[in-house]
Amino acid sequence: MNVLVVGANGQIGKHLVHLLHQSNEHHVRAMVRSEEQVKQLEENGIEAVQGNLEGTVDEIAKAANGCDAIVFTAGSGGHTGADKTLLIDLDGAVKTMEAAKKAQISRYIMVSAFQAHNRENWSEAIKPYYVAKHYADKMLVQSNLDYTIIRPGGLTNESGTGKIAVGENVQRSTIPREDVARTIVACLQENKTIKHSFDLVSGDVPISEAVKKLN
Repeated sequence: MNVLVVGANGQIGKHLVHLLHQSNEHHVRAMVRSEEQVKQLEENGIEAVQGNLEGTVDEIAKAANGCDAIVFTAGSGGHTGADKTLLIDLDGAVKTMEAAKKAQISRYIMVSAFQAHNRENWSEAIKPYYVAKHYADKMLVQSNLDYTIIRPGGLTNESGTGKIAVGENVQRSTIPREDVARTIVACLQENKTIKHSFDLVSGDVPISEAVKKLN
């Protein structure tokens, strides 16, 4: 499967690009913002394309042309204001959904936020981020895309364990970014994850086994 990773220079994105590049089942195309980032990726043998989530849908569709799936791992970052959160995490995400349709791509995986679907459990400290994720996820569910929405808990830079807990009733906890990336790859390979949304934290079930049990 040819996979476009949107937000490939982010912390989860970097793990995901590496995993897909090492995979025998997939080919990765990394979408990044700068020409310098494109060159760095290409020097490592990774296909890369320059794209901007504040650009047009047509530009994003061009970047995605020929791919079979889009993974949205982009984010405005913790040091930007609510305006950038709106432009990247909400409108940028919706643009990639529209671009997927233009490029005739049906498979779409969204990296969201823990309990983004449940207003009562949002963090007040980053409420604009949760608002953006909530409505981007709603737009994805209402689309005709073969979506999977992954809502990870608190992200850490620890080494992945390869074991997770998924579902609607998991307790709020943390998860290494590496394991989020591994879960994305597992979802690409498991059709049972299509039309599913779930919270994701570290657990005691191997990733491939956990995603197969989704129902």
